[in-house]
Amino acid sequence: MTGEDVSSQAPIDRSDLEAKLREIEGVVVDVEEDVQSKGTYVAIGVAVVVVGLVAFGIWRRRRNRIRVEVYHL
Repeated sequence: MTGEDVSSQAPIDRSDLEAKLREIEGVVVDVEEDVQSKGTYVAIGVAVVVVGLVAFGIWRRRRNRIRVEVYHL
């Protein structure tokens, strides 16, 4: 309350509640769409990092392999 007397306020109607709930629902839907799109970008970024790390690991293993030369006489 903003310091007003409770008895001086108008009664709350069903239509007032429905309008406020529709307003809140609209905000929630907007936030949900934003979060889903950001989540998609994060998932793609994580996938790229994982693939990059796997490729780097494979490249490094091949580079550090022990090489044995065998000469036939």
